[in-house]
Amino acid sequence: MHFSAMRAPLVDITEARNHSDIVAAIRKKAEEVPAGEWILTTPVGEYHYFHRRSSRDLAEGALPDRHVLDRAAPNHPVLIQAVAPVLPNVVAMNSTALAKLGISASTPDRVNNVWIEKDVEGLPTGILRGSVTSYYNQDPFFNSLREQMPELIQRDLVVDALLKAVQGYNAMGITTVYEGHAIEIPQIEVYRALSAQGLLNLRVQAAPELQGTALPGDRPKSVEEARALLETALAMRTLDDEWVRVDGVTACTYGTCYSGNVLSHDGYLDPYGNVTKGHRAISEENMRLAFDFCAEHGLRLNVVSITPDEHDEAIALAEETIRKHGLDRINGVIQHAEMTRPGQSKRLAELGFDLTVSASFTFGKGDMIAERFGPEALKLLNTFRVHLDAGLSTAAGMDWGPTNPFEQMQIAVTHQMFPSGRTNAGPAQVISRAEAFAMWTANGAKLLGWEGIGTLAPGNHADLAIVDRNPITCDIDALPATRVLRTHVGGRLVHDVGVLSAHA
Repeated sequence: MHFSAMRAPLVDITEARNHSDIVAAIRKKAEEVPAGEWILTTPVGEYHYFHRRSSRDLAEGALPDRHVLDRAAPNHPVLIQAVAPVLPNVVAMNSTALAKLGISASTPDRVNNVWIEKDVEGLPTGILRGSVTSYYNQDPFFNSLREQMPELIQRDLVVDALLKAVQGYNAMGITTVYEGHAIEIPQIEVYRALSAQGLLNLRVQAAPELQGTALPGDRPKSVEEARALLETALAMRTLDDEWVRVDGVTACTYGTCYSGNVLSHDGYLDPYGNVTKGHRAISEENMRLAFDFCAEHGLRLNVVSITPDEHDEAIALAEETIRKHGLDRINGVIQHAEMTRPGQSKRLAELGFDLTVSASFTFGKGDMIAERFGPEALKLLNTFRVHLDAGLSTAAGMDWGPTNPFEQMQIAVTHQMFPSGRTNAGPAQVISRAEAFAMWTANGAKLLGWEGIGTLAPGNHADLAIVDRNPITCDIDALPATRVLRTHVGGRLVHDVGVLSAHA
């Protein structure tokens, strides 16, 4: 929901080939909206890592400066955005935007971790670099600029954007989604409203976020605020609805690797070459409150945990909680688990955790992790083999992309990184094609605790996708090109490319 809602108001320049394409798209938008109204665009290239295609691949080799953008919309402030997670990044503005934001020749060349490019006369060119992403960005200067622009999520566009996104997911053969991170209560209510109207063509399970960390303006919660959110999550818990279920709460204790927020006691390099040990987003008091509350009420706790040191913290809290409340096991999920050291997967399984993973982190972050943590860290990255052998219920998702489940299955087997093209496929990583497929199907249903989905069996829901090849036996290089011919959810036809006969 977040990704579709954030893209909804933007001028789409993802496929732009040159500055002329960008000017034409922005000029068209300028003709449709009143003078003085902001025009925001997508970045150029492939969401979200922009490894395979970005503004570097424009004919001019870079984003247009203010002079080019002025030709497109001289009477509107214009911003070509950067999106998370990649830092440092780059954005472009026109002259009207610079003036509206107060960026001039007198503005320092660098403010916090934002560099303002200037020409030979000392005037801003409209190009800003560094910590300039529109979300997952803690830079106070850029966030102060962002606060003067329209909100990232415009509520009146959410429903239409979400319905369009659902169609796109159905076209990929997806019949159930897990909104397990960065989802808030009002957005869950949108899913519920669409379901009530019979408009929701996939099943949704969600867990509201204990504390937002992604959007500008997100701030730490007090203990009282955290407790109130936990009480609301408990009251919302719905385990038997066949379309929208709410189960648990999600806590992201630290943050992302790219921004330098993840925990590492030994230290690693942040985006600008400084040594950091990470930055806490949720207080120890609120995390302990979340563990205790969930244990007391049987509420599932999702812990977004990235590094081995973060896992150690989650393990210690789980052990403490089990002793304190006399439990046999925790009711929890570790989300992401990008890097794990030997022994942690087994201990997480013993404590009762399940696991969500994404091959995307190999694809998009592998090279970055090697650079900032050192190449030895690649041995700890996406250790799928170890997770499965330890008995962890391990389900896979796309998170950040590529937005293609079949390509994600391919990467789960090859562990190939971009842009370098190298692989960290070793004995801790390599799984079979069938195991990768199960992580996307049966394992996902098991982790959600949702009976009747994830497999084709008598008595199960008729959630199925018909594809043009066998994803387990086809040539692995051909796996990303898998075409979904028809998708059914609950027996309802929700996607059909029209190549099958009526009786197929």
